[in-house]
Amino acid sequence: MSKKYHLFEVYGIELEYMLVYNNTFKAAPIVDELLSAKAGEQASDVENGAIAWSNELVAHVVELKTNGPSDNLDALSDLFHKNVLEINAILKPLQAHLLPTAAHPLLNPLRDTELWKHSYSEVYELYNRIFNCKGHGWSNVQSTHINLPFYDDKEFEKLHAAIRVILPLIPGLCASSPILEGKNTGFKDARLEYYKTNQKEIPELTGLVIPERVFTKVDYYATIFEPIKKAIKPHNTNNILDHHFLNSRGAIARFDRNAIEIRLVDIQESPKADMAICVLIIEVLKLLVNKKLAPIQQQKKWLKQELFNVLNPIIKDAENYHISNLDYLNLFLIHETVSVKNLWKHLYGLAKDQIHETHHESIETILNEGTLATRILKAVGTDFTEAKIKNVYSRLADCLQKNTVFLP
Repeated sequence: MSKKYHLFEVYGIELEYMLVYNNTFKAAPIVDELLSAKAGEQASDVENGAIAWSNELVAHVVELKTNGPSDNLDALSDLFHKNVLEINAILKPLQAHLLPTAAHPLLNPLRDTELWKHSYSEVYELYNRIFNCKGHGWSNVQSTHINLPFYDDKEFEKLHAAIRVILPLIPGLCASSPILEGKNTGFKDARLEYYKTNQKEIPELTGLVIPERVFTKVDYYATIFEPIKKAIKPHNTNNILDHHFLNSRGAIARFDRNAIEIRLVDIQESPKADMAICVLIIEVLKLLVNKKLAPIQQQKKWLKQELFNVLNPIIKDAENYHISNLDYLNLFLIHETVSVKNLWKHLYGLAKDQIHETHHESIETILNEGTLATRILKAVGTDFTEAKIKNVYSRLADCLQKNTVFLP
């Protein structure tokens, strides 16, 4: 964002999808062919009007993102869907298609991972040397990123305080990665279970997922960026890694573009569902920032460990987890133990009037039928054969193609 924007003035949304082959259902490391077909030459980024396409760490994942700040969230579902249709049309003669959800249910990362080999590849190769990126936390993770702007330290303080306290609840709304290598992992959000430790070699990068209690640019640099720079220095001999890129918390401050990027959202089955979730999260953040829920001093007091203690069991049980920490629930005007599902229903009730009606059906499906992870497991049932899993995920790919919400 070259211009500085105020809170909730514009938005940046990023959606990641895996490419898979039609016949084998294996990851298709052909994003370079996709981008080349669109651009007419080898490319790592392609502008396609209001949406841009780009490569990621691995050769089988493509990112679709708003091409600059957007001031109309409600239009993005259709815009992203049009790009999905175009990509699938390009992939058709390559015998491949896009696969939604945050994790491929059968992928073997040791066998099926190819790193991106073109521009920026030296950074990916360095990451691979440090962390070994042939693992689920690296090569089998697709997420939605929400970028929200702030104008100055005062706005950063409000936004960072609000985001920190809502982060633990996000997997209870959007978990979509319950199956890995053909097995029920026991975690509704297996992507985040790996996310917690996939950079354990340098723990300063991810921390406790929940960002530290810092509310100014100066404090953020001193508390988060400086330890990251110090920890990475022995590995960053060619000085090619930037501290913004290295910061892997569940929400990261991007002072290079005056925005905070939320990273804990599992991608769903369609842009329709993705955008409904983004809108609900943003409207709840507005309630927090605009003093309709707990005051900012109450939001700011929470330590990262306290918030992580709420997040961690929600990664496992998602909407079914019951929160008993009344001090935390008081942030949202709840005064008794409640399930994450019912807490989100409460927040939706407070925010619904501000949410365009085109999103109501998707949100209400999630709140009534469960997270996509829950619906996937219900559809699979007790039959974890490869055939059954492929059948369920082919239905999810159909939802992506048609921009609809999945029901078991």
